Amino acid sequence: MTATGTGLVFAQNMMYRHTVTVYDPDGRLVRTIPDAVSLADLGYPDRQGVVQGAPVEAAASADGRTVWVSNYSMYGEGFGRPGDDTCSPASRIDDSYLYRIDTRTLAVEAVVRVGAVPKHLAVSPDGRRVVVANWCTYDVSIVDAVAGRQVARVPVGPYPRGVAISRDGRRAYVAVMGAGEVAVLDLRGAAVTRRIPVGRGPRHLLLAPDGDRLYVSLNAAGEVVIVDVASGAVTGRVRVGPQPRTMALAPDGRALYVVVYDASTLVKLAADDLRTLQRVPTGTHPIGVTFEPRAHRVWVAVYTGRILVFDEVAGPAGP
Repeated sequence: MTATGTGLVFAQNMMYRHTVTVYDPDGRLVRTIPDAVSLADLGYPDRQGVVQGAPVEAAASADGRTVWVSNYSMYGEGFGRPGDDTCSPASRIDDSYLYRIDTRTLAVEAVVRVGAVPKHLAVSPDGRRVVVANWCTYDVSIVDAVAGRQVARVPVGPYPRGVAISRDGRRAYVAVMGAGEVAVLDLRGAAVTRRIPVGRGPRHLLLAPDGDRLYVSLNAAGEVVIVDVASGAVTGRVRVGPQPRTMALAPDGRALYVVVYDASTLVKLAADDLRTLQRVPTGTHPIGVTFEPRAHRVWVAVYTGRILVFDEVAGPAGP
């Protein structure tokens, strides 16, 4: 789930609904976008017929004009090896595709072939690059967002997940869940230049607005940590509960929101030192969180198919 900053919130409904749903800041449904596309009509003539995806994660460009969506798998003619959470490059799972959605037309306008089971992705601040973590091929795709094509694949290690991109667009940080580390990529040279040990099961990453600190949710350790980007040292740590997953920062960078999957809880932390400010029940298995800046609300997606909207985490503001 992601907010564009221009008054739209996108929710990805995977293979359970084969849609992306779009809402206004008050929680009203604006559009349901089907994930069925003709790849041949969008630049891949070797792929015939209409196929479906499984929208899993999304990232908006800084100007809010486009939203990029990763698809866990593709379904239809020519696709016979769907994704799985337990896999490796030897599994030979089908490569998948990113969708680029125009936020004015709310339609899929382009697709880009990447690796197998792409999960988290990020758009560079200048909108020129998209970086996506390919779960089953143990690598990262670097996409030219303007040309709409993959320009490099960089091996990073087992089960890459979270992605964050530096303010200057030169580096990407990738959570490598199977290795307990964050890989630092030089996006110009398309190579890993550094590896930062962070703890068990790093899942989601966020950079602080100043770019000096990296927030990491540790799914296996039940913790959130702060990493000093310059030194690579872990400078803050807090236990939030079993399986913390997605995080969101308030626009002013002062509050960090974390959904804790196995505690069915949203936790609000002080971003400077990770003090726990509030804990709010969400219902069973919260999976995604985003901050919608126009209405100043926190949105939480729950695995049972519900979306909760909170006013400053003081209580639900909508269904």
